[in-house]
Amino acid sequence: MPASQRIRYRLVEANRRYHANDNIADCIRAGELDELKAEVQAKMQALLEALVIDTESDHNTNETAKRVAKMYIEEVFRGRFHEMPAVTEFPNVERLNELMIVGPIAVRSACSHHICPIFGKVWIGILPNEHSNLIGLSKYARIADWIMSRPQIQEEAVIMLANELQERVRPDGLAIVMEADHFCMHWRGVKDSESAMTNSVMRGAFLKDASLRREFLSLLTRKKS
Repeated sequence: MPASQRIRYRLVEANRRYHANDNIADCIRAGELDELKAEVQAKMQALLEALVIDTESDHNTNETAKRVAKMYIEEVFRGRFHEMPAVTEFPNVERLNELMIVGPIAVRSACSHHICPIFGKVWIGILPNEHSNLIGLSKYARIADWIMSRPQIQEEAVIMLANELQERVRPDGLAIVMEADHFCMHWRGVKDSESAMTNSVMRGAFLKDASLRREFLSLLTRKKS
């Protein structure tokens, strides 16, 4: 049985969702990622042949299927097949309770509609309390990269990032703004090279306190300029 079928069987048996933007690392056994790469390579080779591309005599596409398989499993969709990198958490010993803003964090993803690139930036606002866990600055970027390195829809991606940070940090307030260019707009369809998408998630104090929300958005605007 191919590795993809074995993994899918485990997911179904566990009644687990396995949408494009889900992490399925805990259902993958040792050695199966290499098997998956071989499967993806074979399927990609079939796609190239269906596109009537001669990969035998064309030196440019000779190993394209192998390169694409490695890229999907180990790089651009790494957040789907690999566990999240370790993130050290610290207690809020000093009882910090002032607004903190992290960003811009460069993020890269792929639209799950067309598997076209998404390039963007994320800003994170945190209002901690005495019971919050604090994480290092670089760890926000690691978590964001892990979430984004899957086929995604931007509206869902920011919610997934908010859920992960809410669970880890447990702040009084959490705000996330993401601004991104979608190559499914630039590269195909209307081929609009100017449009970008901006969306946000506001939770806790940011949702309830209009002045805090204004402060965050005002500081974010300054950081952008």
